[in-house]
Amino acid sequence: MTTKINAGTLKRNIYDAQRGQRELALLDIREHGQYGMGHPFFAVSCPYSLLEAIAPRLVPQNSVPVVFIDDDDGLSERAAQALKQLGYTNLQILDGGAPAWEAAGFTLYQGVNLPSKTFGELVELVYNTPTITAGDLKVMQDRGDNVIILDGRTPEEFQNFNIPGGISCPNAELPLRFDAIVDDPNKTVVINCAGRTRSIIGAQTLIDFGIKNKVVALENGTQGWALFDLELERGADRFAPNIINDDSLASAKLRARVLAEKRSIPFVNIESVRKWQLDLRRTTYVIDVRSSIEFESGHLPGAVHAPGGQLVQATDIYVGVHGARIVVCDDNEVRAIMVAHWLRRMGRDAHVLRGGVGADATEMGSVNPYLSADIAPNLPEISEKQLALSLKNKDVVVIDIRSFQSYREGHIPDAYWVLRANLPHQVAIIKDKDLVVVSDNNLAARLFAREADSLGCRSVCLLSGGLNAWVSAQSDIQRSPDEPADRECKDYLFFTGQRHMGNKKHMRQYLEWEIGLVSQLDADERTSFDL
Repeated sequence: MTTKINAGTLKRNIYDAQRGQRELALLDIREHGQYGMGHPFFAVSCPYSLLEAIAPRLVPQNSVPVVFIDDDDGLSERAAQALKQLGYTNLQILDGGAPAWEAAGFTLYQGVNLPSKTFGELVELVYNTPTITAGDLKVMQDRGDNVIILDGRTPEEFQNFNIPGGISCPNAELPLRFDAIVDDPNKTVVINCAGRTRSIIGAQTLIDFGIKNKVVALENGTQGWALFDLELERGADRFAPNIINDDSLASAKLRARVLAEKRSIPFVNIESVRKWQLDLRRTTYVIDVRSSIEFESGHLPGAVHAPGGQLVQATDIYVGVHGARIVVCDDNEVRAIMVAHWLRRMGRDAHVLRGGVGADATEMGSVNPYLSADIAPNLPEISEKQLALSLKNKDVVVIDIRSFQSYREGHIPDAYWVLRANLPHQVAIIKDKDLVVVSDNNLAARLFAREADSLGCRSVCLLSGGLNAWVSAQSDIQRSPDEPADRECKDYLFFTGQRHMGNKKHMRQYLEWEIGLVSQLDADERTSFDL
């Protein structure tokens, strides 16, 4: 049975979960744009479009209390029914949705990854993490000063754009690979990201690991660089070395052990991890923080992958249950200690797998979301040629469920753009119709089809190869720069959405938002961090 919970009671339950007194999953099932425009601080984004595919990863134990947040529009009731079919047994709905949370006097925060972003700002305030402005860094570069720039983002982000001369070394790799990159104790080390969080965390990581070099965070990252009217480099291919020598590894491991002892970071052996994984009374996440290539080459059964820096930067993407246990693992403890160090400061019950994954890494390949055919059947496919003929005969209706940006940039003529959440309001489009779905996500298409079927469509099939197949066949596409209207685009966060496209107004708004997060915290939210 699904029950309702009021905002005050939910607030107290969140407080208890943050202190490890209970477990709780707070899932905001609105689309990404709606979530980003205002949600409770500890709410996790789990959009209804992919609910059944995402929820099992965020909430792996189906007995954990789950609270849904919507716009008081009935979406939570639909979500509860969907998760009941997956076996979830303890489901609640925030009475009145997000509007009721705000009406109760609690803050709805803009943006995403709130706990991690706010944590970065708190780290800078508490530890007085040293920084350097883009202007001062450029002066140092022009003078030929002894300085090195390490980019703490993912390699993919680095290649999109970076500070000229920088080297890609994701944050969790910094303490492991530092000696292999920097061989001069007099060299100034600058850590950057695109904004603030990973710059701060990366720099403070090296400081906490006892690096003797002068280490600073680049204030405001690549956005700060652009706001100084400085050019970014694109397509760079400078990466930290994959192989490190024995001396460098020994130094990294020694620093990690010293930090672990200083911070009282707990270790757990593989036997205990296996018992925890079987314990239905408590949620345990086993997260491998190595690179994706290392993970796919061999990982622990039941483990999921999250690059260590990203797990700290966006914890709520990977961990949906407050009050849960987290076991972080790698191959030599260095990266795991780095991540556990920060997760524990964030108030998480994080442990390091003693000795690394070793011979227990018996599973290979990636771990991808899965939907059984009982939940959402696989869809028959239709080719571009078959679709063209059916459209000519007016036999089918084309439904495009890709992002609104993709739809605006080009879609099959007369295709409808429809969100799964909006289906009950657009029944006239699908009722008694044969549908062809255009999608770049097979799971989303299957979930959409199941709901469309329940609302009375005649049949659903999937365009094989998606829009790319249609375009490759040189078929016509239709562009609609202003349709759907912005107000309908619930899947996109317009707030600062163009900051990485050169929009300086959005850059400034984003940085002001990030810096201003700490001032919005109430007492419960502030004390959830162990700083």
